[in-house]
Amino acid sequence: MKPIRTLIFIIAVMLLLGVAWYFFPAEGLAVGNRTLRFPSYAEDVAPAQAEVDVDAVLNKVTRSFEMTVSDNLLDSMRFFREYLKENPNRIYLPDDDYTYFDTLFGQLENAQDEGKTYRIMHYGDSQIEMDRISSVLRQKLQELFGGSGPNMIPAVQPVATISVSQHASGLTRYMVYGDAARAAHNRYGVMAQYGQVIGSGSITFNQTHHSQAFAKAKEISTVSVLLGKNSEGFSATLRCDTIAPEAKVLPANDAVSLVTWILPANVKRGTISFKGNAEIYAVLLDGEPGVALDNVALRGCAGNIFTRLDEATMRQSFDLLDTKLIIMQFGGNRMPGITSLKFISPYIAELESQIQYLKETAPEATFLFIGPADMGKSYNGKMGTWKGLPELNDSLRAMALRNEVAYWDMFNVMGGEGSMAQWVRHNPPMAGPDYVHFTFRGAQEIGSSLAKSFTTYYDFYKLRQHVPSEKVIEFINLDRTQDSIRTAGRIKLPTYQPSFAIKKP
Repeated sequence: MKPIRTLIFIIAVMLLLGVAWYFFPAEGLAVGNRTLRFPSYAEDVAPAQAEVDVDAVLNKVTRSFEMTVSDNLLDSMRFFREYLKENPNRIYLPDDDYTYFDTLFGQLENAQDEGKTYRIMHYGDSQIEMDRISSVLRQKLQELFGGSGPNMIPAVQPVATISVSQHASGLTRYMVYGDAARAAHNRYGVMAQYGQVIGSGSITFNQTHHSQAFAKAKEISTVSVLLGKNSEGFSATLRCDTIAPEAKVLPANDAVSLVTWILPANVKRGTISFKGNAEIYAVLLDGEPGVALDNVALRGCAGNIFTRLDEATMRQSFDLLDTKLIIMQFGGNRMPGITSLKFISPYIAELESQIQYLKETAPEATFLFIGPADMGKSYNGKMGTWKGLPELNDSLRAMALRNEVAYWDMFNVMGGEGSMAQWVRHNPPMAGPDYVHFTFRGAQEIGSSLAKSFTTYYDFYKLRQHVPSEKVIEFINLDRTQDSIRTAGRIKLPTYQPSFAIKKP
């Protein structure tokens, strides 16, 4: 071949490659069940996701919850006003109503005096499995309001948790979704699963020895069983190291029942034996009156299964359990199905129907939605946030607030786009090599930030007991400029001595 033809051939090939480089889509070209990839102009000119300094992010989150002022009421009010309006780590409230949690806080404060245990249900995907995140919030709230124990556990637990050890015998597990067996009905109960006992069966629990367990989880002095559809003369007998065996015998009942044993001291090990037929929806391992936080980890779930559960069973259960707060933590498991932004709206509509269903079955409960964590995915060798995740997070927040549900933005608390890759690379790692799930250390950081955000609203609730409501409204609605000009002259706040611990530097 003549040199000139060789040169023309090379130039033609380079032009073709250049055209392909300029026009080839950055996400690749789908051909059948495969995706063809080629270096593209769109990819080269796209701005790289910023590197996230995890320690700096976490330190900033921690500082955002610190009231770096004196015990002066005016300064305290300024802190809370700025927190409510500007802090990116705050819980977003419907209509910016800072009284949103007031009824809940009042109930939790009164639980011990009333001799009651008020429950918080924490539903979520595998991010909360093994009682991660939930256990941190539970410990903090039980320190504040009383109560103890690992709280609600399923009859059959295939995945170990850090807060309790358990074993079931003679029970068949049914679950509303996933790989477990399906029932011939939809009475799965508040944990979306139940254990069927026919003839006899037992559940054994042991105080945890896990190194990540919190102290309050080890204190169990009240044991209950939530069950339904039991046969005549069905009995549940508790054997443990603090009382003689005590049987609870029930008449035939198609509805939900709650049987309870009050123990004279904390128990380290116990076995509940069943005789007869019944559906065991949950076992409650609680302590003295106060607050219980129930971890309901639904691996692989996108939060769209609640409307499949029997309404009467759910309503009766929430009522018997005194459920006062429902936390929903979902979104990540839907990401693989969101191949374009058009798939976000149908998912949002699904979740809206789930929230409305839960509100109908738990009418006394307050609601909090926790958005998904950042998720890492490799794009042509570069690790970045899953495409569509930031938009999904924004849509989830708008949906929650529109449905009068508070929202905590875990994605941005982590650091936003590109943060998961840095959480994985952190030393020690804060997330696992799948670039999806937190390590125990990372889950503890997230749980701690959630607890701090939630209790900051409680601090503000406590402070407002000392200030006339009209003065609070007037002050919160001021901007900083108006505050500096007008506060000293027109808004007179009362003398204030805090009855709770104000955070200081």
